Amino acid sequence: MREAPEPAMGEYDCLCAGLYGATCSGTDLHLLNGHPLFGVEFPTILGHESIGRVLACGPRVRHFQVGDLVTRLVNRATPDLRVHWGGYAERGLVQDWRAMQEDGVAPEFTPGTHWALPPDFDPAASTMIITWRETFSFLTRIGVKPGDKVLVMGTGGNGLAFANHAANLLAEAVCVVGSPQREADARRAGATHFVSYREEDLVAAVRAQGPADLDLVIDAVGKVGQLDRCLPLLRARGAAAIYGIDDYGKVMLTPTKVAGGFTFASYGYAEGDTHAHIVKLIRRGLLDARNFCDLDRIFPLEEINAALAAVKAREVIKAVVRLSDEV
Repeated sequence: MREAPEPAMGEYDCLCAGLYGATCSGTDLHLLNGHPLFGVEFPTILGHESIGRVLACGPRVRHFQVGDLVTRLVNRATPDLRVHWGGYAERGLVQDWRAMQEDGVAPEFTPGTHWALPPDFDPAASTMIITWRETFSFLTRIGVKPGDKVLVMGTGGNGLAFANHAANLLAEAVCVVGSPQREADARRAGATHFVSYREEDLVAAVRAQGPADLDLVIDAVGKVGQLDRCLPLLRARGAAAIYGIDDYGKVMLTPTKVAGGFTFASYGYAEGDTHAHIVKLIRRGLLDARNFCDLDRIFPLEEINAALAAVKAREVIKAVVRLSDEV
């Protein structure tokens, strides 16, 4: 922990008080471990799942106002302090990317990540919105239809989010492969079947549960060999995708394991495209942050190392961190 300068506001920026941020068991831990995908240089400010409240608006801001509850706080790098999003801080920024687009100005930050939330939303629970937006965009770009059979590998926040979305999209079967201690979590999220990743013959274990001829298999972890283990479960011309980055760039697949061939779906995501839909799903009670976060065990920012340790020890799926006293 260190003191950092208050972020400088641009004319399209809003200065915000940080309220709560959620840990990401994938990205945050990979950054701390120096994952080559990110080109990490320290010191840096982490945090990409933070919720804040607008304190002041730049002169060209017109889609936010003081008091708004907003998503995805960021910070700017300084000469001696780098930023990987930068949401774990008492102060942060959101940018009026819509005003910039309307004015013909290129947004500095990814368009669609900064939105105002309904004022009655719980800011601590709302930290899940970023995960939900990203995973829902990824899943719907591939295309899940009512009656589909989906297998998700992984029981971290992303894996459980995929299971939740597949269930909400009326998949006939949602089979989760993951840690046995997370089976109850997976079933709360919408899994109809669960198989331990420790099974020696994963294909036989899944088939014994019932699902076969799957329409989609998603590896939410990205470990070498994991997706390849499940390819024989795909139907001809089904789809397989990798979302996780544990072994990014090292995963190999054996296409002949799927008779009739399959699509490797690498379509990415655009979380801004799904924001309005995620808000509606929360309103309808179809997405519940308590299935992912322990909202009764919130860590103060000065104890963020304890929050990350709890994630590493699998005491929690995602830890919520209180960023300031302005909550």
